[in-house]
Amino acid sequence: MIEDKNPDIVTKEDLWYIDNYIVLRDYYDMTISRIAARCVRMGNIALEEYPFYPYILDVLEEICETGEYILSKKPLYPYIEKKIAGGVAALKENLSLYKQELDNNSSPDMLKQDPQELSKVKEIMGSIDKSIDPTIGAGMNIDDLMTKLLEENKKENPDATYATFDETGDKK
Repeated sequence: MIEDKNPDIVTKEDLWYIDNYIVLRDYYDMTISRIAARCVRMGNIALEEYPFYPYILDVLEEICETGEYILSKKPLYPYIEKKIAGGVAALKENLSLYKQELDNNSSPDMLKQDPQELSKVKEIMGSIDKSIDPTIGAGMNIDDLMTKLLEENKKENPDATYATFDETGDKK
């Protein structure tokens, strides 16, 4: 994270962060457009499947860090109003969207870097009640799944006749 030595003084470095934020934001938009076109040419693959997709997340992370720094310095707000269309309100709104995009697409390695995120994931996964449905969380193998579905069908339709087969494909 970017360190702020004196929050009340605007330095030329602070002004550079505003310009850098604008450059990064524009670069990100152009990069997404370019990569989206490449993904179409590569067989219409999803953006997330693009081999260099982590780079996009790196740019997003830098945008978020730079935007947070700018917002943390209230003396920069008049400059933000002049340099960024929509001013501080637009910066906050866009930054929120960038953060959401970054959070939604963070890799497991990125989650490991933030201990709070990993604990949130563990909390969510640990709170799933598997007694109702054992398929929640981890998957079932196909035999267990088919047995479960057959049992559910038998409960719903007790009068129906079901045929089962052994591993060779012969009727039991």
